[in-house]
Amino acid sequence: MATFTARPANEVPCEHLEAVFGVRGPAHRCQCQRYKLAPGEAFRQFPPEVRAQRLRAQTDCGNPGSGTTSGLLGYLDHEPVGWCAVEPRPAYPGLLRNARVPWEGRGQTKTDPAVWAVTCLFTRAGFRRRGVSKALARASVDYARDRGATRLEGYPMTTYASVLEELHVGTIATFIEAGFVEVGRPTLRRAVVTVDL
Repeated sequence: MATFTARPANEVPCEHLEAVFGVRGPAHRCQCQRYKLAPGEAFRQFPPEVRAQRLRAQTDCGNPGSGTTSGLLGYLDHEPVGWCAVEPRPAYPGLLRNARVPWEGRGQTKTDPAVWAVTCLFTRAGFRRRGVSKALARASVDYARDRGATRLEGYPMTTYASVLEELHVGTIATFIEAGFVEVGRPTLRRAVVTVDL
């Protein structure tokens, strides 16, 4: 059985990041920019190539000395197979602007840098249904804790009856198995889960 490991994305070659995001499909089109767009920016303004450049800059891939990155890359043995976006919550302008998820019913200081968020869990085609997303969710807990986070949140879908593009946030079962607890349901299809660190 293959061994899973997770590495901060700045510590891996950019080619590994590109292998996970692929050359077509939802992940390639998004390049994990949905929650990174600044006010006034829209996807149609930035082709996938520009989004990929932004992701490379945000991850600082290939620069292990920087200590700064926007997520984790998952490996089965030495093969790059998955991505987890995990950073302080204020690093996601689109998340902070959202009217309902994750804020409805919760008194929160949106810009608290000690609260981190997992906004994307993605497994590369050909490696799905092998526990990669669950392993990345577990790895995100230790990663955030080691960097001083006091809480880590996720915003998973509550149903599998979703279009593929919606499942990038993960499923509730994935997070629960990683030790998160549900703290809210801002919509019928979306939950908020947290783990105190």
